[in-house]
Amino acid sequence: MDTWMCVYMIVGLQLSGSFAYDGVPWCAPVKVKHGHISCQTPRRERYNNVLGTRCKIRCKTGYEMHGSSEILCMASKQWSGNYACREVRCPKLAMPSNGGYKCSDGSYFNSRCQFFCSPGYTLRGDNSATCQSSRTWSGGNSVCVDVDPPVIKCPNIKEKTAEPGKLTAKVTWDTPEGKDTADGILTDVILKGKSSGSHFPEGNHKLSYTVFDRAENKATCRFNVRVRVRRCTPLSVPDNGWMKCDSAGDNYGATCEFRCLGGYELRGSAARVCQFNMEWSGLETSCAPMNINVGVRSAAALLDQFYEKRRILIISAPSAANHYYRFQMTNLQHAQCGLDLRHVTVIELVGVYPAQIGRIRHRLIPPGLALQLRLLLQLSQNSFNLVLLDKQGVDKQRYTFPITAAEIFTTIDTFPLRTEEAILQKEAGQSC
Repeated sequence: MDTWMCVYMIVGLQLSGSFAYDGVPWCAPVKVKHGHISCQTPRRERYNNVLGTRCKIRCKTGYEMHGSSEILCMASKQWSGNYACREVRCPKLAMPSNGGYKCSDGSYFNSRCQFFCSPGYTLRGDNSATCQSSRTWSGGNSVCVDVDPPVIKCPNIKEKTAEPGKLTAKVTWDTPEGKDTADGILTDVILKGKSSGSHFPEGNHKLSYTVFDRAENKATCRFNVRVRVRRCTPLSVPDNGWMKCDSAGDNYGATCEFRCLGGYELRGSAARVCQFNMEWSGLETSCAPMNINVGVRSAAALLDQFYEKRRILIISAPSAANHYYRFQMTNLQHAQCGLDLRHVTVIELVGVYPAQIGRIRHRLIPPGLALQLRLLLQLSQNSFNLVLLDKQGVDKQRYTFPITAAEIFTTIDTFPLRTEEAILQKEAGQSC
């Protein structure tokens, strides 16, 4: 026999006996906060708390029953069970990383919780969640994500000018520091282009820095490095000469040196430098035919005209009929190009004073000046002699018999200065 059956039997006995008080309140009045009561009395009495009354309790929306949902007024003047409607409470919401929420009434029914994110983060999912009567939250699947790219500012590089004699410029700058709007942590900074402190060639160079944060958001800034090379108007190679320039040949600090072919002498500046104002130093250079003045008073003055310009080959013979003289001149006539290439001027001294004749190609040397040459160089009038002087007037070689042009060329080609001349002539395309 179950409990309720026993209760009804006891109540029935009480109602039929002397302990039954018809229609008299017996148990305490039923009061339920936040709920509804539905009672049934044994004989439809006026009061809902007479002996034997059975009440059913239902809680309002948002509240739930704690205790018995159905009670009976017993002979002990007590209700058969305890009851209460308590407000529904949802489980605690999960706190989103890098954010939080603020609720209107904690975790209780109908409490509305608004989600927010820390600076630098953006809310993804529900903006809010409400505690429902089912003890569950409406929404709440919210996360705070880092979607904002970091911030980076590139350096502002002004135009750089190459130093004298250079075609590049060294450019330096401070590596920019990126800032992350979220957690402040950056994973990498990547430079596209040459690094700070590098030498950049002439022109405009585009560079960029890219920075990443931990969420793999990236930001890129771009900047330019412009290198300028100050340049002069390019110089031209003078007619009958050649030019050798260092660096680029027309940039600030470049030096151009000039030389003239055999038989020509330099006019203007032997070297010119491209200056900061992009103008060439010195005077315009040209190569003019060498003009030998045979009207000077001394042999030394005559030879000074060749100083650092020409080598001299002096041929002295007692007469034009001299066998050695004739052989030597015939041999040299076929080697005029090689002589000019090596900057050699031939001076002939023929005969015995006062009938002697001096000649530089087609220009005659006065007898007195020719005699001075023989005396200065200690040449006998009565025998064949051949003397080779270098560009500084130094006596380099003497012969008392004729030699071939090839032997003369071989001797000259051993001179240190001649090595440099040969290189320049090869660059200028000069040859026989």
